[in-house]
Amino acid sequence: MTARLADIAAQAGVSEATVSRVLNGKQGVAAATRESVLAALDVLGYERPVKLRRSSAGLVGLITPELENPIFPAFAQVIAQALTRQGYTPVLATQTPGGSTEDELTEMLVDRGVAGIIFVSGLHADTTADMQRYERLRGQGVPFVLVNGFSPKVRAPFVSPDDRAAMRLAVTHLAALGHRRIGLALGPERFVPVQRKIEGFVRALDEQLGVGSDGAGEFVQHSLYTLEGGQAAAGALLERDCTAVVCASDMMALGAIRAARQRGLQVPREVSVIGFDDSPLIAFTDPPLTTIRQPVTAMGQAAVRTLLEEIGGTPAPHSEFVFLPELVVRGSTASVPSAAGRT
Repeated sequence: MTARLADIAAQAGVSEATVSRVLNGKQGVAAATRESVLAALDVLGYERPVKLRRSSAGLVGLITPELENPIFPAFAQVIAQALTRQGYTPVLATQTPGGSTEDELTEMLVDRGVAGIIFVSGLHADTTADMQRYERLRGQGVPFVLVNGFSPKVRAPFVSPDDRAAMRLAVTHLAALGHRRIGLALGPERFVPVQRKIEGFVRALDEQLGVGSDGAGEFVQHSLYTLEGGQAAAGALLERDCTAVVCASDMMALGAIRAARQRGLQVPREVSVIGFDDSPLIAFTDPPLTTIRQPVTAMGQAAVRTLLEEIGGTPAPHSEFVFLPELVVRGSTASVPSAAGRT
């Protein structure tokens, strides 16, 4: 117990005696300090003593399209922790190939009486999808928040990264390294984040390299948000003599590195690659991946705060909360080879 008390005290920034008082339900501990100790228990994976456990304020659903891409477990962890700290019980519902659809998962959660739902990269991001499904959900009195993918047709709060700014960061970095033929590998064009990335990419090419919108089309390649999709898209871009490839996900970026190596090209000496997300463990790839960090923690916490305001009867504005991404420079980008550095 001594080691355990020391761990909890260190995490909470209090004395072991204070931890002991909280765990034993003693009085004389400030509310903020008590919450810090309880949060430390949660972070370290210790169960709260039964007498200190809050009764659940209700279930909250979290729907993600998959869990193979590490960005979605990252969002799920942040959102689940934030909900738990507020006394809610998160219920993760994930689509699987040949399994339940988003509509079926939504119906299942509503049938279980959830207090609200957070959708991450759902059908709201698909410009070809019927947005009436969300109006029907609102008609059932279920509050919800949508992450990644804005639609003016849905009256709800949205939380998104600034995809246009992300592309500006990537292109500016590569242009500063001397690259003039920069490609963009991303998913199907019907998705809002894809459209925004293209807009930012085309604008950045014009601003940094003087490439007009008419000429930018050859540098954009659509595929799937998978390693294989990134490999296929990057392969097509390398055939067009691109010396650098910006990818719309870290998984696609790993595929782009594979495509370069299959052609006997070294990353980053001959080809630079940038990912998107800064997924867990991506700093430990070979080479460590330069990427655009999606502010997952800030976005996930904002989604929870916004949903709880909706649940509490003080709805947030039905608008979009946009978070700035960050360029994380590692080992997969370098100066363009002199032989390839021609315009």
